Amino acid sequence: MTVNVDDILRQADWLQVPGIQDVFSAIEQDGDQARVVGGAVRNTLLGHPVPDVDIATTARPEDVMRRAAQSGLKSVGTGLDHGTITVVSSGFPYEVTTLREDVETFGRQARVVFGKDWVKDAKRRDFTMNALYVDRYGGLHDPLGGLKDCLERRVRFIGDPDKRIKEDYLRILRFFRIYAAYGRGDMDAEGLGACLRQRDGLRRLSAERIGHEMRRLLRAPLAAIALRMMNDCGLWEIATGGLARIGDFEALRDLEVHAPEIRDPEVGLVVLVGFVREDLERICDRFRLSNAERKRMKTAWAASKAFRSTSTFPPAASLVYEFGRQGAVDGLLAVWARQHAHNCADAESFRKMLSDIRLQAIPEFPLKGADLIASGHRPGPGLGDILKKLEDDWRESGFSLSKSDLISRADKHF
Repeated sequence: MTVNVDDILRQADWLQVPGIQDVFSAIEQDGDQARVVGGAVRNTLLGHPVPDVDIATTARPEDVMRRAAQSGLKSVGTGLDHGTITVVSSGFPYEVTTLREDVETFGRQARVVFGKDWVKDAKRRDFTMNALYVDRYGGLHDPLGGLKDCLERRVRFIGDPDKRIKEDYLRILRFFRIYAAYGRGDMDAEGLGACLRQRDGLRRLSAERIGHEMRRLLRAPLAAIALRMMNDCGLWEIATGGLARIGDFEALRDLEVHAPEIRDPEVGLVVLVGFVREDLERICDRFRLSNAERKRMKTAWAASKAFRSTSTFPPAASLVYEFGRQGAVDGLLAVWARQHAHNCADAESFRKMLSDIRLQAIPEFPLKGADLIASGHRPGPGLGDILKKLEDDWRESGFSLSKSDLISRADKHF
């Protein structure tokens, strides 16, 4: 099947909106040019969603800001040192970056000069599929021949892979993440070899950068393949500081037909590293995870432990009450993946349990402290102990005891 690239790009939704055309009109003055670059072009050609649109231009940063203001557009110098201005048009932000040329590179840091050479700008980017430019009319500009790689879903470094990686060691993880998101077939041998040779450079990266990239990788369709290769190359242990249950993660991804949650990084990490609770603490700290992410992972791990502690599934009502619906689903998926990896999962039982959890209403404890006080119990610290004991009785009854039943028990025993 022949892909009509020109038609695809001309008809791209993001190119049709007036907002982006206003940005082009503002920038393209006095002979300067502007073109959309990178992810928006790649994703459009491959049929993926386009979450943001980046623009490259020959105009200098100060000219971009001045022209945006003259056109009634808001601009913010979000990365002035690197030539990046965020221009807001019709409520949508566009990152506009002046063409650059690396002059000297010091790891991630580079001394750059602004220029007007599209080929030199393309050569300083990471992968050939990301060095594609589109003008305001949908015309493709491919200075390095990246279109073929893009359409064939081949993730290939621009120029010397070792040099590209030394410029920023995060590109090792990006190589695997971009492959997991867009790749097909075998990984590029030259790129893979360079990642292996330069792997110790991962130790120089900050925890935040590693964590951000790894979470994005875990969401990608081919994450299991990429992580297996990373593990085999010794990259996982360097990046995470621990071991991984790759087989369990591969089994988790097999469950996508049953639960979309398997792509959530929190679930993936519980399956990959959740040998013991301390493993979760380590990976949460290493990746600088948010409090919400930490809470979900710990709840999922506790729920999986509840599943593992009995030979039969606990009642769905008990699970959703203790761990919440999300926690119960996550815990079930972690256990299901582990058993699936060892060919001992009863798929039908797991499917039924998953359905029960999704449909189960979360029980609501019918008694409050005010109810006990109204029935004659004295306020104070002891009232909380009574409520806790009554809540335990309520749970043991399968949540069947009513408010009046519980008050009667309190009056009789306390």
